[in-house]
Amino acid sequence: MAEIKVPSLGESVSEATVAQWLKKEGETVGKDEPVVELETDKVTLEVNAPEAGVITKIQVNEGDAVTVGAILGSVEQGAAANDAGAKAAASTTQAKTESKQNQAKGTGKMEDIVVPTLGESVSEATIAQWLKQEGEQVGKDEPLVELETDKATMEVNAPAGGVLKSIKAKAGETVEIGSLLGQLEVGAEASSGPAKPAAESKPAAASSESTAEHKLSPAVRKLVDDEGIDPSHITGTGKDGHITKEDVLNYMEEAKTAASTPAPEAISPAPPKSAEKPRPAGEREERVRMTKLRKSIAKRLKEAQNTAAMLTTFNEVDMTAVMDLRKQYKEVFEKKHGVKLGFMSFFVKAAVNALSDLPAINASIDGDDIVYKNYYNISVAVSTPQGLVVPVVRDCDEKSMAQVEKDIMDMGARARDGKLGLDEMTGGTFTITNGGTFGSLLSTPIINPPQTAILGMHKIQQRPMVMPDGSIQARPMMYLALSYDHRLVDGKEAVTFLVKIKEAIEDPQRLILSI
Repeated sequence: MAEIKVPSLGESVSEATVAQWLKKEGETVGKDEPVVELETDKVTLEVNAPEAGVITKIQVNEGDAVTVGAILGSVEQGAAANDAGAKAAASTTQAKTESKQNQAKGTGKMEDIVVPTLGESVSEATIAQWLKQEGEQVGKDEPLVELETDKATMEVNAPAGGVLKSIKAKAGETVEIGSLLGQLEVGAEASSGPAKPAAESKPAAASSESTAEHKLSPAVRKLVDDEGIDPSHITGTGKDGHITKEDVLNYMEEAKTAASTPAPEAISPAPPKSAEKPRPAGEREERVRMTKLRKSIAKRLKEAQNTAAMLTTFNEVDMTAVMDLRKQYKEVFEKKHGVKLGFMSFFVKAAVNALSDLPAINASIDGDDIVYKNYYNISVAVSTPQGLVVPVVRDCDEKSMAQVEKDIMDMGARARDGKLGLDEMTGGTFTITNGGTFGSLLSTPIINPPQTAILGMHKIQQRPMVMPDGSIQARPMMYLALSYDHRLVDGKEAVTFLVKIKEAIEDPQRLILSI
């Protein structure tokens, strides 16, 4: 018997939510075949079968929060797998039959619905919303209520099939582990009654219908329910056509744009000012729940500010030489390597040269120790619809500029599609961020912990500069900013680092000679 466990989730990530099971009890799986999907505040990842065999037991439900090392289920290996599969399938069939029989006749047994274990160091949650109302029919393991903690959103499922008889805790209330949420009458059938108003039943109806046709992760289901969106109108771009958060956000943005663009015949002269009426508050504001990724970004950046003795120093660099070099060789470079020659590869190589001379900037603090890194994994900040992510280009000292450009382009595209793995966003030793792509002239970037420093690039802008011969020329200039942890890096080292970057960019031949 092999156990299916929650793997390492990446740096500073200790908890995930079970998004969906790709296999059921009694199904045969091959070794390393995906069996379950987990969601963290950064990415969605698959857990593979440790051995070939049959899924004999699933110990956690979709929507449950799990920690690193927790047991998700088990696989029986080898020849015994056939027997195990038959037994599991028979057991499942019998359970379904008994459930149907009980539902038909009703047992009258009352089952308590309680707050489950919420994860490591979490003792209370807030009731986000009830997915079922009193008197409604529910199936076994069907989601009843959503709970929110400071780490994740999770669903509490029905312990058996029956009717939800009472709700003891309302939406918005704070509850602790083991608290009574409601009661379920096992095997009962809902009595027919007057139909609910359409406005009241719309969110639940949309949720149940769309969930039946479109497999949604708990996070995506919550987003579409909160916004009252029918998932059948959204085209999924995830694995097997699954709808991702990005798909929902893109759909919302397109709908907003369409709604704000009037048809040509609808355009009419504005009424006189005296005839204008105040717009309802609902049109002036929009409240959207913060995503887990955005919460994680906010938390990590604030921790960096609270922990590091952060200071920023500045310099400026003349981009003439690099721009001339790109102009001269860009066509030959792209033809040979299949990728465009950008600015980022020059700065990555310049940073590696400077870091090799100033190892403290490539180091990190671990308790009372300083950890010096003899490798150069450069994190490159990428903006995505969900928020800022920082994929890592590894061993940049051993890669050509062409390979660096390819890695950055590939990771940037996959970051925007939400397809980066956790291992691709951890292990960086130094970060480069380019706010100039959005027009930023100057900024003070925040360190990406546990790193010691971050280099900020900015907009290239023509400015009058006094040349060595005393003449004044318009030159393409860029401001550079280095934010660093003053606990480890002294001002002299920080200024020297920026000067080395400046010298390498203004004289790119230094990169070839590593000076």
